[in-house]
Amino acid sequence: MWGLYDRLNLKRVYFSAYQKGLGDGSIDAELQPGLPRADAFMREHRLYQVDFLMRKYGFTESDICFDKSGFLPLEIDPKEYWARLHPDYFPVNVNKASKNQLLRVPGLGEVTVNRILEQRKMASINGIRSIGKPTRLLEKANEYLCF
Repeated sequence: MWGLYDRLNLKRVYFSAYQKGLGDGSIDAELQPGLPRADAFMREHRLYQVDFLMRKYGFTESDICFDKSGFLPLEIDPKEYWARLHPDYFPVNVNKASKNQLLRVPGLGEVTVNRILEQRKMASINGIRSIGKPTRLLEKANEYLCF
């Protein structure tokens, strides 16, 4: 994926979980035998998440972390997996971090990061509630932030 963006200058890459045919219950031979069909769709979802990290959040090929088998983990999103493998990067100070640093925080997206950047122009942010209405994503982000 990185090569398609970096070397070929593509603007967008699309993925599709293999489906043999409408109504056919079997799965692609490339997948592990006995792998639940839902896992194929989760793999597709994880690829789209990595794609988004590269296109929008400044992640590079070397930032993408794989499990011991060489695959993207299905049980955790790639941004959070990167964060767990890089504890030295955290906590990120909300009042001093750059936009790119904030975009690496699990639970923070472009809209929230832009809101943070605007709010801290006016006053120092002193807690997660200062950023917005508490949500599951903000609670996740709170683990990786300091004020």
